[in-house]
Amino acid sequence: MCPPTYFRVTYSINPWMDPGKPVDLPLALAQWEELRDRYRSLGHTVEELVPRPGLPDMVFAANGATVVDGRVLGARFTHPERWEEAAAHLAWFRSHGYARVREPQHINEGEGDFAVTASWLLAGRGFRSSPLSHPEAQEFFGRPVIGLDLVDPRYYHLDTALCVLDDSTDGEIMYYPGAFSPGSRAVLERLFPDALVASEEDAMALGLNAVSDGRHVLLPQGAVGLFEPLRARGYEPVGMDLGELLKGGGSVKCCTQELRGDPAGPGGTGTAGL
Repeated sequence: MCPPTYFRVTYSINPWMDPGKPVDLPLALAQWEELRDRYRSLGHTVEELVPRPGLPDMVFAANGATVVDGRVLGARFTHPERWEEAAAHLAWFRSHGYARVREPQHINEGEGDFAVTASWLLAGRGFRSSPLSHPEAQEFFGRPVIGLDLVDPRYYHLDTALCVLDDSTDGEIMYYPGAFSPGSRAVLERLFPDALVASEEDAMALGLNAVSDGRHVLLPQGAVGLFEPLRARGYEPVGMDLGELLKGGGSVKCCTQELRGDPAGPGGTGTAGL
């Protein structure tokens, strides 16, 4: 996670961003700290990336890389406003014992467009990440990559439209069908016939920009229609208020990069967390 020390909205690179709406920075920081502290209260390790001046979107740490089995695929951002973030993330991984780090050839925006299940990578395309990043990720991680076409600019990243609820199985996700092309909806219906399907109202609250540890699901508190369906499936929803960060087009998941696997490799002594 990266504190929103320099967070502001002075440009617009997604439909949620309006430079005319001021950001309450102390409130944004307090909301971010509540999310960080909630993770820790649930027993998770949280590593903090040092923010850099001039990079207001660094708070959206999910976009900086994808980590699977201790392997790190870095990001290559679409918009020049975010280009320098990629190097900051790679430097952190290299300084924290991750030896298997790849600087990508093709545009991908990390876990914004890559979602990890037990066997697959679900990969978004259409607004940010290039389709060419999908075979690159498949080759690097050695996992099948399933491409999904995003068609609504409000859901410019996969993590605004889909959440993996349990990455120990391939069957537990929640998603908003309206964000996807007809063919991609058919793929999701085939792969995840029992998925939790979100309403447009909950999707518009960025309710799918959530993080699940397999039991607790941290999600925007405004996505009220998701709470009971999650409880019915045995999860414990935890509502979070990240209203100031929503002005930048992100919420719980955007603020959270998940570190999967030991950076020291098989038999190593590294740590994993958020």
